[in-house]
Amino acid sequence: MLRARTLPLNSDPNEVFDYETCLLHDLAAASAPEPRLEETGFQMIDLSGNEQLQNALVAIRDDDQIADDTARALRASLQAARLPLGEGRSLRVEYVADEGLIHRRAGPNGFDVNPGGMRGANGHRGAPAIHADQDVFGTPLKQLMNGKAPELFRHRTPDGRNEDSSFFLLNLWIPIQQITRPLVLMDRRSLDQQRHQLRYGLPVTRFLDRDESTRVNDIWHFLPDPNQKWHFRSTMGPDQGYIFDTLGEPHGSCILPGEDALEELYLTLDGACRAVAASDAVGLRELTSAPPPSLPEITTRAIRKAWKNMMALRNEAKERPDQIFTMGEEWCARARAEMDAVVRKSIELRLAATLVVE
Repeated sequence: MLRARTLPLNSDPNEVFDYETCLLHDLAAASAPEPRLEETGFQMIDLSGNEQLQNALVAIRDDDQIADDTARALRASLQAARLPLGEGRSLRVEYVADEGLIHRRAGPNGFDVNPGGMRGANGHRGAPAIHADQDVFGTPLKQLMNGKAPELFRHRTPDGRNEDSSFFLLNLWIPIQQITRPLVLMDRRSLDQQRHQLRYGLPVTRFLDRDESTRVNDIWHFLPDPNQKWHFRSTMGPDQGYIFDTLGEPHGSCILPGEDALEELYLTLDGACRAVAASDAVGLRELTSAPPPSLPEITTRAIRKAWKNMMALRNEAKERPDQIFTMGEEWCARARAEMDAVVRKSIELRLAATLVVE
């Protein structure tokens, strides 16, 4: 078995991880086949019919965080719920875990939009490493379930598998918005587990309340390979979500082509708002004097639309600075709305569920 070296706490992802370029398959394309949980390790589900869940998501969007009462409402909306998978299949939620509820905010091109850092469930960045969230043989499952987790949960690991069980440990991932830094998931049939799946010890004391025996989570990291097949969905809202296997599905956030241009425009508009607030005409002129960022030929429609909207505001500041200062906060409110739109926001929860076939 391979093991990855545990990284120091507060490591800078740009210094400790290698970034790889890969081909992404857009599941929003008309011809894209829909993955199946049992085969690929993940599947999209329709959440539009769960009114209590949708109300909780609206509260999270409005607050830009998960408050304690919203967390309780979110978990309650899923307890004992039936999640349809199609083809006569559904998931019956047996348990919603207290741990594993996370609100992520990720700026374009890896830009950090969480100046306060992690605060419990809030303030988490996009996951920079390709990983899976739990080793069925490791901590804390072996302590919580007295070593019985491999017998109970369906799983597929380099040194063991249980494909007869209908009982799953799953992540539910829901986008609040995701023009940039989308969740990417691997078709696990394209993974060479013996060569590319590595055990990893993740210290969790910064964001989870654990005792000494469970302060390191046993999870998985993965090595890249050209044969791996990766998927994302370029258009996806909070009425949809991904269910994926907590015990082995490789996933993470990616940087799409064109996000560097959105990051530059984000910083330009942010600086312009500061200049307007300070009545700094010279500063505003300097911000808009550089050549504007362009987009690559291949990117998503959502990124092109965001780039167009942000460019329009940048050009207003460049061509009509007097008018910008006159409008003041009105113009800055428009700018901040476009800046916020390119921040990926999502939530994720941990569920135990039974696969039911009618």
